[in-house]
Amino acid sequence: MVGDIVLVLFFVFAPAGVMWLCSRVKWLGKIGPVLILYALGLIVGNVVHTPGQADIQDIMSSATVPLAIPLMLFSFRYMKGQTRSQMLSLITGVVAVVAAVIAGFLIFGRNIEEGAKVGGMLTGVYTGGTVNLAALKTMLGASDEMFLLLNGYDMVVSFVYLAFLLIAGIGLFRRFLPVKSLNAGAGESTFQAMDSEVSKGNPFKGILSRDGLKDAGLQIGLCVLILGISAGLGLLAGDGLFMTVLILSLTTMGIAASFLKRVRRAKYGYDMGMYLIYIFCIVVASMADFSKMDLEGGLNALGYLTFVIFGSLLLQVILAKIFKIDSDTMVVSSVAFICSPPFVPMMTAAMKNRNVLAPGLAIGVIGYAIGNYLGFLMYKLLPLL
Repeated sequence: MVGDIVLVLFFVFAPAGVMWLCSRVKWLGKIGPVLILYALGLIVGNVVHTPGQADIQDIMSSATVPLAIPLMLFSFRYMKGQTRSQMLSLITGVVAVVAAVIAGFLIFGRNIEEGAKVGGMLTGVYTGGTVNLAALKTMLGASDEMFLLLNGYDMVVSFVYLAFLLIAGIGLFRRFLPVKSLNAGAGESTFQAMDSEVSKGNPFKGILSRDGLKDAGLQIGLCVLILGISAGLGLLAGDGLFMTVLILSLTTMGIAASFLKRVRRAKYGYDMGMYLIYIFCIVVASMADFSKMDLEGGLNALGYLTFVIFGSLLLQVILAKIFKIDSDTMVVSSVAFICSPPFVPMMTAAMKNRNVLAPGLAIGVIGYAIGNYLGFLMYKLLPLL
C-alpha cells in the first residue's frame, strides 16, 4: 500500500521537478521535459514493482488525456478577417500531412502490425501535437509499446527537422517562395492565441492568488462537467464506441466552450492541460515492455514517421509555390503542425519576423483541434487502400 502511494505521488510530482530543473539547467532545458519524463518512466517501470502498479498505471494513463483535452482547448481563439496566405497555409499544411500519411502507409504502413493505427496517430500528432497522439492512442486502442516507440522516434526526427530549418531551410525557402512581411500592426491580427502557449519560466506563477484560483477553479469545474457529459454520451453509444465518442465529444465541447469569453480569458488552462500530458508521458513510459516489441515493425514505424515529416514539408513547399504563399508563413505553419505551437516562437525569432507569431500559434491550435477527427478518419480510411 505504501509503495503504491509513493508511486502515485512520484507520477504526480515528477513533472513539476523536471520542469523546475529544465528552467534552471540550460542543457536540460534543451532536452525538454517530455524526453526526460519518458526516460524516468522507463527506469521506474523496469526497477519499481508494487502490488497495485498495473492498476495505477492504467487509471492514470486513461484519466489524464481526457482531462487535458478540454483544458488545452479552452485557449482556442478564432477571429474573422483571415488573410489569403494564412488560410491557404493552414489548408495546404493539412493536405500535405494527410497525403504524406497515405503515401507512407502504402510504402511502410502495410508492414506494420498496427499500420492503420500508426497512420491515424501520425495524422493527429502532425496536424496537432502530443496530446492528439495520446488521445488517438487511447481512442484507437494502440499498444503502449508502439505509442512509446513513435514518441521516441518523433523526438529524434523532429530535432533533425528543426535543425534543417534553422541551418538551411529558412534561407532556402525564402529564395524559392515569395517573401513578405505580414502587417499585423496595421489592425487586428488575423489569428490570435493565448499567451499561455508561449509562457516562460513558471507557467503557474500567480495561480494561488485569488484571481488565479478563480480562473483555475472555473476551468477545472467546466472540464469535469464536459468530461461527465462526454462519458455519458460514450456510455450511450456502447462499449465498442465509448472511447471514440468520449474523445470526439471532449474535443467538440472544448472548442465550443472556448467561444465563451469568460472561459477563453481565464489563465492556466493550457498549462494545466500540458501538465496532465506530462503525467501521462511518465506513466505510459513506465508501462512499456521492450521485450514484447516488434523490432521489424519498429524500423518500419521509423521509416513511416520520417517519411511523413519530411514528405509533408516537401509537399507543403510545392503547394506554397503553386498558391504563392509567402515563405515565412509556410515555415511557421509547418513547424506548428510538426512540432506543435510551443515551438513557433523559437522559429519566428530565428526568422526575425514576429508578425507570423500569432498566425503560427493559431494555425497550430486549429490543427490541434482537428487532429483527433483527422486521425480517426485516417484510421478508418487506410485499411481500404
